[in-house]
Amino acid sequence: MRHGLTILPEHPWREAAPMWRAAEDLGFDHAWTYDHLVWSGLPDQTWFAAVPTLAAAATVTERIGLGTFVSSPNYRHPYTYARDILTLHDLTEGRFICGVGTGGTLDSGILGETLTVRERVDRFAEYLAVLDRLLRADHVDHSGPWFTTVDARTLPGPVRSSVPLVVAANGPRALRLAAAYGEGWVTTGTGGDDLDAWFQGVAALTARLDDALAATGRAEGFARYLSLDASPRFALESADLYAEMVGRAGELGFTDVITHWPRPDGPYAGDVRVLETVAATLG
Repeated sequence: MRHGLTILPEHPWREAAPMWRAAEDLGFDHAWTYDHLVWSGLPDQTWFAAVPTLAAAATVTERIGLGTFVSSPNYRHPYTYARDILTLHDLTEGRFICGVGTGGTLDSGILGETLTVRERVDRFAEYLAVLDRLLRADHVDHSGPWFTTVDARTLPGPVRSSVPLVVAANGPRALRLAAAYGEGWVTTGTGGDDLDAWFQGVAALTARLDDALAATGRAEGFARYLSLDASPRFALESADLYAEMVGRAGELGFTDVITHWPRPDGPYAGDVRVLETVAATLG
């Protein structure tokens, strides 16, 4: 099992830099940040952009994978985002992990969009197809209902073989897109009032992913990431709870788990000492 830690982009860099260094020093395999204009969980909180945050994180780390959790077409054209990916791939010396998803209603609404879920998935399908092409080839032409590129240059690409796409998916069509385009899948589960119910929902999603992967023949080496804190419990409430949740994730075939740096209050409220205790068990 590989372990990931999410650091919300709410801190000025003088405060955030030691957290990113600590994520590596504590032994985590990958570290992430949210990619939103505004996150609904902290709508009144200071908030910084994901791509420059990861660029800065690359300068204070050497080993740990760095990823977006997750980027969406809500406010990212696939070509402009491909340029960001090329830059982060270079700055991290190949450590960038590209988490992508359909995106939610808050960011979309801020920019004046009123899309249905079906329309967002339609857009995401095209977004993934174009992004995949842009990371594989130079001189990319595309004209679709959502995006257009005309002779899009992508040097110093291609980098697709060394930039893993981790696709966020819970619905059936998004799961098929993850199986078709991703090197990995990340899920938040599908609700549930308690931990058992939530894990039952996660189990159902893994079964659907298995079916989607079987249809593509790409199951070998496919990574599966579980966002532990999307459950009704914060995984770092205690070291024992973290160990229990990681064990249950492993039983369902997950290769990676992700938790959050504890906050003093609100979402993911916890004690950094628990994080340090958990980190001592990694390896």
